[in-house]
Amino acid sequence: MNIAIVSVGKLKEKYLKMGIEEYSKRLGSYAKVDLIEVPDEKAPENLSDADMEIVKKKEGERILAKIGPDTYVIALAIEGKMKSSEQLADDLQSLMTYGRSKITFVIGGSLGLHEDVMKRSDEKLSFSKMTLPHQLMKLVLVEQIYRAFRIIKNEPYHK
Repeated sequence: MNIAIVSVGKLKEKYLKMGIEEYSKRLGSYAKVDLIEVPDEKAPENLSDADMEIVKKKEGERILAKIGPDTYVIALAIEGKMKSSEQLADDLQSLMTYGRSKITFVIGGSLGLHEDVMKRSDEKLSFSKMTLPHQLMKLVLVEQIYRAFRIIKNEPYHK
């Protein structure tokens, strides 16, 4: 299975990088994982709604340029469906069973994802009704994908 995580913005925090690297390394025995960062747009605090739309559109275009036509896309969005770790594992296993070998998870920038990215998505996934920093979300996502593969293989880790 090929898994890509496309995220907006460059990860700067060393502790997050270390966690993501660790789980990516662990995931290597289950799947090929590509971590793809696209540049974020400068977005001052006092943007108008129109300016926010422009920022999200530009980031969305960069995201969509990294998604192949034959990949199953899961957008992380607060309005998405919440799942347990077991449900995520079941869904990944189902995708693999039915020949969907390329999966791309998408993490938007601080303003969220543009509607074009949401339309391209096959599924919307939420980890919480709370707003989480998109940099932290990448670490949580990689860990949950690793946990899902451990569940699928019935290997110890998941509690």
